[in-house]
Amino acid sequence: MKVFEVASPGAPAQEVDRPTPELACKEVLVRVTHSGVCHSDLHCAEGYFDMGDAGKAPVETLGMAFPLVLGHEIVGEVTAVGPDAGLTPGAEKYIVFPWIGCGSCGACQEDRENSCTGARRNISLQKDGGFAREVWLPDERYLIPVGDLDPSWAATLACSGLTGYSAVTKALTSEVDRPIAVIGTGGVGLSAVVLLKARGHKNIVAADVSEDSLKNAKAAGATSTVLTTGEDPVKDIVEAGGGKLATVIDFVNNTATSSIALGTLGTGGKLVSVGLFGGQLAFPTTLIALQQLKIEGNFVGSLPELRDLVDLAKSTELPQLPITEKPLEADEVNAALKAIDERTISGRTVLVAD
Repeated sequence: MKVFEVASPGAPAQEVDRPTPELACKEVLVRVTHSGVCHSDLHCAEGYFDMGDAGKAPVETLGMAFPLVLGHEIVGEVTAVGPDAGLTPGAEKYIVFPWIGCGSCGACQEDRENSCTGARRNISLQKDGGFAREVWLPDERYLIPVGDLDPSWAATLACSGLTGYSAVTKALTSEVDRPIAVIGTGGVGLSAVVLLKARGHKNIVAADVSEDSLKNAKAAGATSTVLTTGEDPVKDIVEAGGGKLATVIDFVNNTATSSIALGTLGTGGKLVSVGLFGGQLAFPTTLIALQQLKIEGNFVGSLPELRDLVDLAKSTELPQLPITEKPLEADEVNAALKAIDERTISGRTVLVAD
């Protein structure tokens, strides 16, 4: 089967042929029809994650190995199944849940595979991803029917949507009028704005360095917006929210934004750290204790959360983030990653097979 692999750190994706796997048990083979492009694909293609003063963490430390086939926002059709699978190959489209764990650790047994402590099998990280004509899955349980959802938008639910949903779950408070800020309103952050509004929150502050991104956030349901390039972004965010914040979801999560986020929080407030842009915390630790602040990390979400999100999308008319469709080809994979790197894309790029 054809895949678009990155052979080494910084190399462009190239089309190569791989043997089609023989399927056992409940394994399935999915023909990729739609494949979203995520900022974390760029990090992986570069071959490292920025850890601030701790240096660069090679992707190999996460159990990955070049050549890599990236892409984890996948919609497709089942073309072949193992002997124990209950699905029948056909034209029905499915969203692929890519955050697959070892299956045996405590987290996996509790259906929290994104928190797996064993040998992870994440699609596009440890296993080949959706920048390909077909993708292998270890079990049919990782497929969720698309139904009447737009398949390009449905593909983004597997990462940007799921990450936003899980982060919003951690961020929500019973005080629906108390301000919650979203820092970084690109594709993933924009999903959080949409979901905060859909789940009933009334005071949503969107903060970003891009005026275009803030316009998208306002259209998606943000009650106020803040351009963080001013002299005092902490003051600006607090004023926009009408007081100290209950929660900040930081989709950038670098040294500057994490300090801004912690500075805006009121007593008992929470920072939900999501982004992988690099850096480290630089904030007075005494204030964390005195103000009883909480910091919680968020890495994508669980399979039950994705099912809940898809149900919400099917039952509620959620605003959709801007999507640019391009052909599913190696050149377009490279062009999309370059656009993310140069910040010339607003919203999400989804590669579509012919």
